[in-house]
Amino acid sequence: MSKIHAAITAVQGYVPDYILSNKELETIVDTTDEWITSRTGIKERRILKGEGLGTSDMAVHAVNGLLKKRGITAEEIDLIIFCTTTPDMPFPATANILADKIGAKNAWGFDLQAACSGFIYGISTASQFIQSGKHQKVLVVGGDKMSSIIDYTDRTTCIIFGDGCGAVLLEPNDEGNGIIDSVLKSDGAGRQFLHQKAGGSVKPASHETIDQREHFVYQEGKAVFKFAVTNMADVAAEIMERNQLNAEDVKWLVPHQANKRIIDATASRMGIGAEKVMINIERYGNTTNGTIPLCLWEWEDKLKKGDNIILAAFGGGFTWGSVYIKWAY
Repeated sequence: MSKIHAAITAVQGYVPDYILSNKELETIVDTTDEWITSRTGIKERRILKGEGLGTSDMAVHAVNGLLKKRGITAEEIDLIIFCTTTPDMPFPATANILADKIGAKNAWGFDLQAACSGFIYGISTASQFIQSGKHQKVLVVGGDKMSSIIDYTDRTTCIIFGDGCGAVLLEPNDEGNGIIDSVLKSDGAGRQFLHQKAGGSVKPASHETIDQREHFVYQEGKAVFKFAVTNMADVAAEIMERNQLNAEDVKWLVPHQANKRIIDATASRMGIGAEKVMINIERYGNTTNGTIPLCLWEWEDKLKKGDNIILAAFGGGFTWGSVYIKWAY
């Protein structure tokens, strides 16, 4: 009997219409297009505008497009794993809100929070439900409305992040394609360098926390860069070694879109050329949980059945990891 793998059978993305360019940011904070581009590779990012719109609203667009593409209904979904750092509310889970909005009446679900590594944590978790034989169609959504937790007076963080969402459908595959292996890691000691100071149980919202602007992303950029550039590259190389893959075997690297220099270092460590690296950071910035599925969506027509694909990410927490996929269609 062939081993069952969890394979991606459909992918779809969504980004808001509003474009926040580097030129516009020059009018908001003390920065320049040249400074942003040279240090991050970002030229513009998308921002979700509109009263009462949250992360789930972007997910509705992505998921409805995915369902139409796959030719199935929302009622066929067994499970929804929503990977996000910006849930609609502290509770209930945004996965539950999404299920209601799309009519996934037969699905249960939960949110997964691992910052920028959330999507790879999510598909690795989802694969276990497929391999157990209990679930046939698992939806993994990665999305964030980062503009909701960004301080647009802080020039070190507001230049980096954007809003966006992607989704994949996982189904059983007995042809040897799908999620083959994963290496997932975390180190909570890294929380001091990248976190949101207030809004949790340790420091609930108050007039003081709001006045001190503590409900936004706080990042010590140099420390985060140092950890990310090493660990994301190392874990991508590790998964290649574990699966006896060389640079020629890898068709695509799908890296988290945090910083162009981190992406380049990861590709270099793996020994692969720029022509094999999916990069859209210049147009979308860092959409946190959305970056990897948005790349898969944009490159979908270039992917071929059996392609060896390496996903790699690094996020606050610290969290990081890599996933090896053989593309299934």
